[in-house]
Formats: sequence, structure tokens, C-alpha cells
Amino acid sequence: MKPTFRLSLLASAIIVGMTSTSSVLAEEKASDDLEVITIIGDSSNTKKIAGSAHIVTEAELEQFKYSDVNRAVRQVPGVYIQLEDGLGLRPNIGLRGTGTSRTGRVSLMEDGVLIAPAPYAASSAYYFPTFDRITGIEVLKGPANIKYGPFTVGGAVNLISRQIPQDGEGQLKLEKGQHEELHGYFYYGDSFDNFGYLVEVNDHQSDGFKTIDRIGQETGFEKADQVVKLRFNTDTDANVYQQLDIKLQNSYEESDQSYMGLTDVDFAANPYRMYGVSAGDNFKGKHQQVVLNYFADLNDNFDLNVTAYQNDFARNWYKTGKFYVEDNANPGSYNSVSWSSVVGEINSNRGSALANYYQSILNGGNSGNDLIDKVDGNRAYLSEGVQARLDWSFMTGSADHFVQLGVRVHEDEADRFQRRGYFKQENGQLVSVDPGVWGDAGNRIDSAEATSYYLTDVITWGDWTLTPGVRYEDVELRRDNWGSAPDRSAAASVRTNSVSEVLPGFGAVWAINDTTSVLFGAHKGFAPPGSSANDKPEESWNYEMGLRFSGSQYSSELIAFYSDYENLLGECTLANSGCDINNEGDKFNGGKAEVKGVELLVSGEFAENWPARLSYTFTDTEFGSSFDSNVWGSVDAGQPIPYIPENQAQLLMGYDNQKWSVLTSINYTDSVCTKPACGEFQRTEERTIVDVSGEVQANENVAFYATIENITDEDTIVAREPYGARPDKPRTAKIGVKLSF
Repeated sequence: MKPTFRLSLLASAIIVGMTSTSSVLAEEKASDDLEVITIIGDSSNTKKIAGSAHIVTEAELEQFKYSDVNRAVRQVPGVYIQLEDGLGLRPNIGLRGTGTSRTGRVSLMEDGVLIAPAPYAASSAYYFPTFDRITGIEVLKGPANIKYGPFTVGGAVNLISRQIPQDGEGQLKLEKGQHEELHGYFYYGDSFDNFGYLVEVNDHQSDGFKTIDRIGQETGFEKADQVVKLRFNTDTDANVYQQLDIKLQNSYEESDQSYMGLTDVDFAANPYRMYGVSAGDNFKGKHQQVVLNYFADLNDNFDLNVTAYQNDFARNWYKTGKFYVEDNANPGSYNSVSWSSVVGEINSNRGSALANYYQSILNGGNSGNDLIDKVDGNRAYLSEGVQARLDWSFMTGSADHFVQLGVRVHEDEADRFQRRGYFKQENGQLVSVDPGVWGDAGNRIDSAEATSYYLTDVITWGDWTLTPGVRYEDVELRRDNWGSAPDRSAAASVRTNSVSEVLPGFGAVWAINDTTSVLFGAHKGFAPPGSSANDKPEESWNYEMGLRFSGSQYSSELIAFYSDYENLLGECTLANSGCDINNEGDKFNGGKAEVKGVELLVSGEFAENWPARLSYTFTDTEFGSSFDSNVWGSVDAGQPIPYIPENQAQLLMGYDNQKWSVLTSINYTDSVCTKPACGEFQRTEERTIVDVSGEVQANENVAFYATIENITDEDTIVAREPYGARPDKPRTAKIGVKLSF
């Protein structure tokens, strides 16, 4: 793929930039509008929340101009990142020891709406909002997150998109970077007495930093994203202020990405090499979203918010997954070997006849009658629902109450209609033998219907803030499987599962004085099971206790957490285990487990215009049960949960006087076990990544900036799943200009 930079960006800038500006909504109504799409609200609210709550603001996101959410969210303590492609195309994010694969154990939202393609039926987030247009990240952990299911063990991540401005304003951002990176972002919006609008256009492309053997093909991407927001509202002095917001979003991605990694010896020689068997591997995805949000300020005590949403996502990830070796005793029959096993054989038994043969295939040798597969991972997702929230403020004696009653009716599905084709390797090139038949590598629909309710009461009484709450989840799951019948004319094989769960929680904050407070809380964690009747929901009891300090020069937070799993739920995914494609998406019961740790955050200015921020997380995990699984192998009690580092830290420091700035980010991550057994070739390497950014504000409307990511050019092994060792991004520089108007 050789992407072509679109002209839509400049055209939008010219057309919308000609629009005149007018009046502004009242300040208090703007605040109400913000509360609709956030889960925490203003950053000052984090001090009052009975739970761990963090906001990465737009100003903080602008410090390094990241296009990769992994690099931005890692500054929040208690957040774990499993790196994959080095570009942040499909992030793997976990919270407080939850699984990280495809962010599938986190309540992932955009503007308060579930955004994973099918959060109940198939929670892996193969779609992730374009981070270039995100203006804030909210991370909520602890008992307060029971409002934001279905995944309540670790917490919720809410991505805040750009809101309609109160005055006419716009911005054009243009960037040029290494690896032929081009990025353009434009927005313009305005508000009138009873109407507001916003238009956004984002185009981003790169050739990537890996090269495929022999053909020299790059492994880059092209992404395009457009958003239109409209607001209709009554006069601000109406007896009942009402507001209707409409959001329309459309995005497209094409990327030459593969699951193939490298053997350790090949990684040491060139970590940015891609084997020729990955030639042609390509991801295409299209996402469309419609959101209607109604808000009514009923009176001084009651607010009502109702949101209807629909997300459509279609993708086809064409990639290799297995090597098929002909059975010499039975010509024409084949034994399949995952590329994970191929790489493992070479790592463990280098020099053996089998390892040498496998290495020759990876190096481009002729495969003879043996075959290399390519699977069209064609899937269509639908997620839609209606959620409503009633806010009620009142007093009882000297206690203030803020009660929230919420309900969500939701349904989603993932439709897999896939095929497996076969290739031979001749003279270093792949030659098609059989394109396959649609349906022979997945022909099923996984679906879910869910109704959830929650009730919370934030009670402020003197120096205390108490937050009791409860959530109820009722989930029905179903799988219709047509096997290899492409027309789906015969009756499907059907399996179903259902679960209903009551999830209580309680949190408290005691303000010792104006600067110091203590927090503690407990809540029941939950994640929905799979569609098999044998699948149990993930269940845990989660506890936290901590101390907050907020002074004139700096603020700090120290929180200890503990999660006691009654049942840890595992999932078979190609992304983290290389499991068989026919079992992909299946859940399995992992039994008891424990996760405990400490989170630290300190931020402030150690001198005028010299900001600094330190975050640190210590985590200790272990399985409490012994079991066997196709994903993790043989698991013994006491072994660690994969991809959870024991220590990770980030230090940000620099100089910023609002006219110019130079900032440095230093991120450290321990090595992690990629399998519970944590044997040889089952660990990543520890890494320290240093990013540097600088910006000069030329005048009120023009700023120039430059960034260098991974300035020390560290090339450690950051992942081994699913098919071998993989690196992060090498040293990468870019320059940019930002025009505000």
C-alpha cells in the first residue's frame, strides 16, 4: 500500500473557514453540556470522587502531539499497555491487572458511549477512535466505576472528542515526519443563540518502520476520519432548557499490518524485518457512528439526559496464521502448525533438522508441497442502544445528595464470514494455490442483548463524601454457527448463555483538612461471559485505600488496591495467543486469582515554568487455581497473569513559559511474562523510552513544534504474541505547524 494524502483537509479548511461567527451560549449551559459526555467532569472533581480518577487534559495531550493513545495513557498510574504494532492502531489497554488484549476487559467509551465494536458479544476493540481528534482521556477505577459497565473489575476509559466551541474558532495542523509520515487535522465550529456546529477532518498516513523481505514492501497505514456535530437548543432563559446534540462520524483505515514476529536471533540482527510469508497481509476497516443526545434542565433539582447511539464497523484483516506441512505417510493430508510454534521450535531447538527447515521457509525457501495460509478475516459489527440518566440534587438536614439513576438497553453482534486461502512459496514469492471458500474459516454470528441499571448517591456531609451505589446487569448471549456452509441456508448450530448480576459498591472520602484527604472503597467486579453455557462471568471483589494531597505548588496521590477474583475469565484471541481461528472469541474460566498493587502520582512545578509529573505503579499478580487452557497452556497456582509488569513509571519534566517549551518524557516498563509459565522465550525485555518535544508560539495564531519519540532508539522485545518477537517504534522525528483562527 502506498497511501495518497487527501485534499479533503485543505478543502474543508477553506470552505468552513469562510463561515461567520456569532453569539455564545451561557457559561452554565456549556458546563452542563460537558457533563453529558464526560464521566468525571472538571479535573477538580477528581479530588472528591470516592475512587481513583484521572484526567489527561487537552493541554497535556498537546505537550507531545501523540497520535498513539498508548504513549498518552501510560502516564496514568494503574494503566497497563501491551504494545503490538508500535503505531497504536489497535491498542491493548488494561487497568489494575485486568487482561490487556484488544482493550477487551475495560469499559471503553467515547463521550460516555460504549465504543468497542461489540462490547458484550465480542469485546475485542479492533476499532479504536482516531486519537488525533481526541481532546481528553478519563480513567476511572474503583467503586465509582460501577456506573460504567459492563466491565467493572478494572475500570473505565472514556475518550473525549472535541466539543462544539462556544465562540467561532478553528485550527489547521500539518505535520511531516520520518517514514514518509504525513498528518493533517482541521476543525472549525461556532455557536449561535439556538444552534451550534463543529466540522472535523483528519488524514494521517505513514509508510511504517518495517520492511518485508525481498519485495521491499513497507508496513504503513492510511487513516481518514470525519466528524460533524450539530446542537439545537432552546433559549438559555427558557423555563426548561433543552438541548439536542447530533454526532455523525465516519472513518476508514487501511494498514499493511501482520501478526508475524521474529525469532530471537533474527530480532537481534534486525528488529524491523518482516518475513516474506507476511507479504500481502492487510487490514481494512470502516467505522460509522450516529449519536443523538437529549438534555433537559428540568428545574433546580432535576436534569435528564437520554442518548441513542449506533456504531457500525466492518473490517477485513487478511493475514497469515499457519503453516501446513504435508503428511509424508498420507500424501494430500496436512498437519497445521501455527507460526507461534514455528518460531518457538527455532528458538528452542536451533540447529535441528525441523528448526532448519522452518527457518528456511521464513527466509524465503521453497515450500514444496507444504502450504502457507492467508485468512480473510471478514467481519461486520453492530452496536446500538439507548441510555438514560436522571440527576437529582437535594438536601437532608446538613447533607447534600446528588443521586444518579441510569438505565441502558443495548444490543450488539459480530458477524464473521471468513475464508482461508493457501499459497506455496517459490523463489521467495508467494504463489496462490487455492483462494478458499467463504465460510470455511468462520461463519457465525455472536450476539448479545443487555439491560443494565445503576443507582448512586454522592452524599456530602461535613468533611465526608460518601458514595453508595449498585449496578444490575442482565445479559443474554447467543451464537449462531453455520459451519462451512457459505449460503447459511441450513439451520445454524445455536448455543446460548445468560447471566444476571447485582454489583454493589461503596466509597468514601474524608477531607482531613483543606489539602489532605483519605479515600477508601470496595465494589464487586464483573465481566460478561461467553455464549457457552459452561462460561461463568468474571467476578471479583475489589478494594482500595489511599491518600490525596493538593497544595499550592504540587499535588499527589497514593493508592493501594487489591482484587480478589472468584473467577478470572480468559479469552481465546489471535492477537494474544495464536489460538485456532475456529475458537477465536471463546471464553474460558480461569478460576481464582489475586491482583494487588500501589499507584503513585505526583505533579506540580518544582520552579516557576518548570513542570514535572511522576507516576509509578507496582503490581503483583498470581493465579489462585491450576488449570489447562489452549491459550495459556498449563497454568499452576502462584504463576503470574501475563503481560502485567511488576514495575512501571513515567517522569515528565521540562520548561514551559507559554511562549516556548521543551519537555521530556521518560517511561520505564519492567519485563513481563507472556505466558504464566514464564519460561525461556516467554518474557519481554525491560525498556526505557525517552520522548522529547519542543514548541515555539510565533504569535497568537501560529505555533511551530517538533517531537522525537524514542530518542535513544531503543529496540527491545516488547511483545512475543502471537507469532514471535516484536519491537516498538524506532527513533522517529516529526515537525509541525499549528494555525489557529
